[in-house]
Amino acid sequence: MNAVEIERAITALAEQPFEAEAFPFAFLEAFGNKATTINRLRSGNSNSSDIESGVLQRSNIHLSTCKKGSVSATLSDLKSSQKTTAGKCKFILATDGEWLEAENLKTGEPLACPFEEIKKHFDMFLPLAGITFTSEKSNNPIDVRAT
Repeated sequence: MNAVEIERAITALAEQPFEAEAFPFAFLEAFGNKATTINRLRSGNSNSSDIESGVLQRSNIHLSTCKKGSVSATLSDLKSSQKTTAGKCKFILATDGEWLEAENLKTGEPLACPFEEIKKHFDMFLPLAGITFTSEKSNNPIDVRAT
């Protein structure tokens, strides 16, 4: 999937009524995960999360839905989970359908916003679809000397 398709899928997800059981799988599907991957996670075959209502996609994300008002505590649980470390997760995400918090574990970049605003921040999660960004270093001393 490309970034435009992902943006459309996340926008549609944000505008639908929140369903706690379905959200983790709809979120992963929005980033191009195949139906077989989603089915394995849903059935528990490849989901090794140790968090209640958690879904862990190895080498990608550990996410969980939670009760109203416990988003920060759930995010903290995800961050301290040994399964998050063992699963080499790049992101953690917690939501109660009203509020959403996430963190890029590689860069430390946090996200906290009302649930429906996730469509404004979908680009944070583009690495889940294999879309990465590189930062340009301007005026690199080696390049300056070379010119």
